[in-house]
Amino acid sequence: MKTCVLVVALVFLAPALCLADDYVIGEGDVLTVHVWGEDELNSTVTVRPDGKISMPGVDDIEAAGFTLPQLKKQLQARISNLIKDPILNISLVKSVNSRVFVVGGGVEPRVFDMPQRTTLLRVLASLGSLARADLSKAYVYRDGKKVMSDFVGLFYKGEFDKDIRLEPGDTIFMPVKYDQNVYVVGAVNQPKAILYQDGLTVLDALLQAGEFSKYANEDEVVIVRTVGDKKERIPVRTKDLLKKGDLKQNVQLQAGDYIIAKESFF
Repeated sequence: MKTCVLVVALVFLAPALCLADDYVIGEGDVLTVHVWGEDELNSTVTVRPDGKISMPGVDDIEAAGFTLPQLKKQLQARISNLIKDPILNISLVKSVNSRVFVVGGGVEPRVFDMPQRTTLLRVLASLGSLARADLSKAYVYRDGKKVMSDFVGLFYKGEFDKDIRLEPGDTIFMPVKYDQNVYVVGAVNQPKAILYQDGLTVLDALLQAGEFSKYANEDEVVIVRTVGDKKERIPVRTKDLLKKGDLKQNVQLQAGDYIIAKESFF
């Protein structure tokens, strides 16, 4: 029974162990060094702005930029000058280097401390409402270049293959969506601008605009959408939607869409 419990525990601990081995130490991180049987060498140290640490018996050893196993190997080599075959363990007590920054007018600016590696989707899901953010123009900035752009497919369409693992120091830029309305114009009872919300459809917008006027041609409705520098026209057969229940005609809207209901001349 104990063996089974140990195996299960190791399975759950394995990802955390891998993350710890993969973690790159940075300035300001706090480490503990424990040398078995040598209490006078045990210490808790902070990585200095120059990237180095000092401890009893070891002066100025480079820590920043190395993983915990790499630093352990260096410390073992240094301490072996003092004691034979030292056995030591290094633990990360506090991480201030593994931060991800969220900026842009689309969301509140935030700084995420990552105790373990995470992905873009997980951070997006923790931001709350993204109604004001233009996800089509959002991107992840790393080491002077964009490594991921346009979050629409990932966040709204479930295209999870586009998810990326974030790295310490990444900046997620979330610009504001300047046009947050959908416009219903033409042959409707109450032409109006409607505040866009996720999941808004043609039928929702038409109902808010008081349905069609008596002069409307229900088969002459079009959605005009701006895609990049071009205008895209999406025809909608609203008669089939309203009278036949053809849900394929109930198009999902995007902020900035214009729904134009044309008048009938007969």
